[in-house]
Amino acid sequence: MLTNLKIDPALLPERVIVCGDPKRAALIASRLDHHRPLGENREYHSYAGEWKGVPVGVVSHGVGSPGAAVCFEELAKGGAKVIIRVGTAGSYQQEIQPGSLVISTAAVRQDGLTSQIVPPGFPAVADRRVVEALAQAARSSQSGLHIAEGITLTLDVFYNGVLDFPHKLYQKAGVLAVEMENSALFVIAALRGIKAGAILAIDGFADADLLQDYNPHTETLAKAVEAEALIALDAVIRV
Repeated sequence: MLTNLKIDPALLPERVIVCGDPKRAALIASRLDHHRPLGENREYHSYAGEWKGVPVGVVSHGVGSPGAAVCFEELAKGGAKVIIRVGTAGSYQQEIQPGSLVISTAAVRQDGLTSQIVPPGFPAVADRRVVEALAQAARSSQSGLHIAEGITLTLDVFYNGVLDFPHKLYQKAGVLAVEMENSALFVIAALRGIKAGAILAIDGFADADLLQDYNPHTETLAKAVEAEALIALDAVIRV
C-alpha cells in the first residue's frame, strides 16, 4: 500500500494524469470508461479507468511542490511510467490570454522543494516524448484555443509579502507562465526514470497588482480546463 496515496500499487495504471484539485480529478476520471476510485487520503484522491481501451489513472496532488512531490514519488514507487500534469497558470505574455493553453517544455526552479533534493544547476525538463504527444494531441483536438509551448516558472508564493514577486524578470526572459508544481514533477521524474510533462490552462495574468481581480471560476477557464484534460488523456496513451 502506498503510504500517503492509500493505493494498492497492483491497481495503479502505468499512465497517470495528475492535477491539484480533487474535484477536478473526479471530473477527469468521470470521462474514463469503467472508472472507479482507488484511494482517498487528504488531498490525494485517486481513480482508475480506461481511455480508448488503455488503462489510465487520475490522481490529485493538492497545491504546492512539497505535497505534490509526495504524490509524484509514490506514483513512481507504485509503478507509474508516464505522468502528465493538468493544471492552471498565470500568463506572463500578452499574447497568451486567459483561456489559452501552455505546454510546458521545462520549468524554472523557484520552488523550495527541488533545491533540497538536487544541486542548483540540475534542470527541470519535461520529457520530449510527452511534450510531442501533448503537441500532437493539441493539434488534433480542434479545441479552437490558443496553444503555446515553452518554459514555465514554478514558484511557491501565491500572496505577496514584503518582497516583490519576480514576475517582471521572468517575463523579460521569455517565460510563458507561472504555476506551483511543474519543477517538482520534472525533477522527480528525471530522478526516478519516468516520463513526465504538463499542460496548463491560463486563468489570468500573473501580476501582483491585479491579484485582487483573480477569478479562477470563469466559463472561459472551465472550457480551457476541459480541453486540456482531453488533450492530456489523448497524449498519455500515445507515450
